[in-house]
Amino acid sequence: MNTALPPLLAGKKGLIMGVANDFSLAWYIAQAASQAGAELAFTYALPQLERRVQPLAESLGSSMIYPCDVQNDEQMAEVFSKLEQAWGKLDFVVHAIAFANKDELKGGITATTRGGFDLAMQVSCYSFIHTAKLAKPLMAEGGSLLTLTYEGSQKVVPNYNVMGVAKAGLEAATRYLAAELGETGIRVNALSAGPVNTLAARGISDFPAMLKHHAATAPLKRLVEAEEVGKAAVYLLSGLASGVTGEVHNVDTGAHALGPTPF
Repeated sequence: MNTALPPLLAGKKGLIMGVANDFSLAWYIAQAASQAGAELAFTYALPQLERRVQPLAESLGSSMIYPCDVQNDEQMAEVFSKLEQAWGKLDFVVHAIAFANKDELKGGITATTRGGFDLAMQVSCYSFIHTAKLAKPLMAEGGSLLTLTYEGSQKVVPNYNVMGVAKAGLEAATRYLAAELGETGIRVNALSAGPVNTLAARGISDFPAMLKHHAATAPLKRLVEAEEVGKAAVYLLSGLASGVTGEVHNVDTGAHALGPTPF
């Protein structure tokens, strides 16, 4: 399904947060944005991820690769300071960051610990709010903020648990940020992808069953491809979506349109 993208992001400078490996949705978005003409910078969450992210970033011509633990305010501030020094502005940010303890992604929601709830909300939701705060001064001419969510925020998905709650908070934050930042020309949207076989998704118990069920029941009778998520992200980041903000855009082969069906 690889098709050439027009230069919708030519001359744009963007930050990609959340690439962990070459299976990450963030990586597919980065590839699509680069193909559409954007100049990119990258962050990685943990020191051990640098060796994975660096060659990926370099393959797209980027040498701007920064450590960024979103629970570390000083480190986050340093990233945006370096972007200001290097570019003087920022046109878009892709926030593809979420985390919950694996033990809390199985069983029921009542198994969620206080610490696990705080961790999931801090990393998966608050980090987007903080990112928006830091990006705003670099978007004096307007810009676009994009985060990744999932249907488990709106409907019960077995074993998604606290991450569903965190994603619901993330979607609410998207709307509140869109309302606050709209007068400055900054658009804020979320992209809700169907299940894709990424490293992060494999942490969900019974994930293979989820993939099988989605492919069998979605209107298009298949899984969404990661490249399709990348193309949808380019649309939301580009001028084609100049009138779109506060939106949760589904790229899930139509699954969101269906009523609940157990698997």
